[in-house]
Amino acid sequence: MQTTTPPSARPPAVHVTFPLAGAPFERLAEAGLELDVYPGDPPEPRPRLLAALGGCDGLLCSLFDRIDAEALAAGTRLRVVAQFGVGYDNIDLRAATGRGIVVTNTPDVLTDATAEMAWALLLAAARRLTEGERILRAGQWRGWRPDQMLGVGVTGKTLGLVGAGRIGTAMALKSRGFEMQIIYTSPRPNERLERELAARRLSLEALLAEADFVSLHVPLTSQTRHLIGRGELARLKPTAVLINTARGAVVDETALVEALRAGQLAYAGLDVYENEPALAPGLVDLPNVVLAPHLGSATRQTREAMGLLAVENLTRALSGHPPLTPVRP
Repeated sequence: MQTTTPPSARPPAVHVTFPLAGAPFERLAEAGLELDVYPGDPPEPRPRLLAALGGCDGLLCSLFDRIDAEALAAGTRLRVVAQFGVGYDNIDLRAATGRGIVVTNTPDVLTDATAEMAWALLLAAARRLTEGERILRAGQWRGWRPDQMLGVGVTGKTLGLVGAGRIGTAMALKSRGFEMQIIYTSPRPNERLERELAARRLSLEALLAEADFVSLHVPLTSQTRHLIGRGELARLKPTAVLINTARGAVVDETALVEALRAGQLAYAGLDVYENEPALAPGLVDLPNVVLAPHLGSATRQTREAMGLLAVENLTRALSGHPPLTPVRP
């Protein structure tokens, strides 16, 4: 007589929405779970994702996966959603909480890498580095001239942080070598920045008018969507540089294209986009913007650390232990 394994004795089933590899995959494989990994490029096709959710207890996903109320309802056995990344605007946190599903993310391990990326964009935009490289590669350089491609200096200037959490703080601390003045906007005072850098906390409007460089470090929420729109861009100095390594939709990308064309600000450096991977019409044609393909956390060490933390959160939650970095409702 054939017998079946009782559901309670089965190992938890986990679905991964992208081709996880290296040490994180090895750690997950060693956990004795039933694994189903989507092998293609993210995002996983919606019908396949919904079908996979119907049979899994845990989900390991990325920001490109839309884990909304419909997806969560499809996961009738789902107990934990582990995000590979610090942002979680792709997850309906309220719906997850209502279903008793734990949501986790991977903060801290990508803080320095993302702050470094913000600095790379800032310097490249200020000194017109990518613009100059395009001219050189096209064979259009005719030699040095005293008025050639003049950018803006960084040392001694004012850096404005819109958001002063982990990444914003790390970026500010890395400014010390440039002897910059730090201003920031945040719901709460950042005592470390005020103590160590004499940073000043201002309103968003005052910060935009005063800063030479504006770097965005806020999560994407209903309150921060298009936080930087036409009105805010109009407040910037015409010599200002705007940097975005947060989320693309924090900036009204269409308004940014218009502002860069009109000279309302000098340059921008972007690593994230409103409708990734699509860009706003006209953005790629502008010479005064540095464009990077969402590389904020893209170092080998950081991505491995993100994967290991996501796996640790997942396995702890499935075994009944508190995850290391839960997202609070």
